[in-house]
Amino acid sequence: MFFRRRARMLRWLLCGRLGPVWMWKALLLFLAIAFAGQLLGVIFNKSSVQPAARSIFSSPDAQGPSLGSCQPHTHIMFLKTHKTASSTVLNMLYRFGDEHHLRFALPLGYQLGYPLPFNAHRVKGYRGPGAIEFHIMGNHMRFNKAEVEKVMPSDTFYFSIVRDPVALAESSFAYYKEVAPAFRKARGLGEFSDDPNKFYDPRLRNNHYARNLLWFDFGLDHNANFSTALARLGVNMIRRTFKLILVSEYFDESMILLRHALCWPLDAVVSFSLNARQQKPAGGAGGGWMGKAVAAAGVSIRGGHLQPKMPPNLSLTEAQREKLRQWNAFDWFLYRAFNQTFWEEIDRFGRTQMEKEVNLLRMRRKDLARACLRDGGKPVEAHRIRDKNIRPFQSGLVKILGYELQPGLDNATRTACMRMIRPEIQYKDVLDSKQFPPAHGVQQQSQRLLVAVGGTFLKQDSPRKETGGRTLEDGAKDWDGSPLLRNNQTLVRQQRLPV
Repeated sequence: MFFRRRARMLRWLLCGRLGPVWMWKALLLFLAIAFAGQLLGVIFNKSSVQPAARSIFSSPDAQGPSLGSCQPHTHIMFLKTHKTASSTVLNMLYRFGDEHHLRFALPLGYQLGYPLPFNAHRVKGYRGPGAIEFHIMGNHMRFNKAEVEKVMPSDTFYFSIVRDPVALAESSFAYYKEVAPAFRKARGLGEFSDDPNKFYDPRLRNNHYARNLLWFDFGLDHNANFSTALARLGVNMIRRTFKLILVSEYFDESMILLRHALCWPLDAVVSFSLNARQQKPAGGAGGGWMGKAVAAAGVSIRGGHLQPKMPPNLSLTEAQREKLRQWNAFDWFLYRAFNQTFWEEIDRFGRTQMEKEVNLLRMRRKDLARACLRDGGKPVEAHRIRDKNIRPFQSGLVKILGYELQPGLDNATRTACMRMIRPEIQYKDVLDSKQFPPAHGVQQQSQRLLVAVGGTFLKQDSPRKETGGRTLEDGAKDWDGSPLLRNNQTLVRQQRLPV
């Protein structure tokens, strides 16, 4: 009886209060169809919605092919040789250490006492062997193994990079022509190559850039009389310390070998070329290359007219190229020795596997360039870069190119992209500020003096006069006697003209 009464009441509510039963059923059916459609839409669109919420740097492609059960190296010493794509390699070390909160053995200025042989006390914060754990060392130095071992742990992985001495001489002449007296006296690299002894004086400061520069950077006597026995002795000394020597001409293959040696993910060795010089001028006078070179290379005033400094003549005949190899005989011997070792390493790795991984590396570089960079990822002149904080330092008579970030990036992607394009000098300052934050309540000065990578040029970004500059300590000087000033918790050189 009770249940019959409840049934009659329900029919009364449905029919009398809410309308006919068929209308109620139709409403329920409509709601069910709408819910099902919404559910199916989520399922089918899940793959397209999910990536939009993630950074490209968190995709599975970032890891690359499996490296097995190895553990990433975090104690690393990179001998940053000059004009060998070493700034691009250093950027990788900066990024990896930055992301994993590792401690860098940073210089007091921008180089570790170069061109004097390295001394452990040139490392900022160094307090004696073993007092502080340093993970990564990579700024310019003239290698001195005994002093490096005071700073870096015993399990440190040592590596470096070399380049064909002729190509290195071309880049060095372009970059250091105003610094090295031997280069400054020559009208072009060809003239220098015809008779280097006419221009070269080993006693003059900065002339080390003009002869056996690789040999010099490895801490060896670059002015010694060449002999095969002496050259072989030097190469063997390098082999005993450095576990891997990369080759600039085969940069992508080098990155694959480095990735496997360090047990790092693929993205850690994907890079955009940094500190690269403009190869070919474009445009005419005025607003073209010549007009812009006035700002980049400096000017002189004659007869009331601006006279821009001309870019160096780097053209060489084959005979002159051979003369450069003879002039840089130690570098040529070193390069051939480690070029052979390099390909022996690739043979052990497997050429088929190397080709496969190089292709993956290049594909990944293109993907990140599309995601990170404007203008299709092409490097641009510094004056075109809107963000002044990532403009590359301009040194010598050639233009150093940089990159602009793609607009509209999410925060995670922008941070990762910025790490890939931040110039070496600016990145060093960022890391320096993290390791040595300014004292509480002390306003950090904006940096005005920049030391060129591998050189002694300085640039003043602002004509404003700053007061209160004081030396860090009485008598603090750089290798050539230049006073060092405190700026952004970093010692920087006072402005002086190259000699």
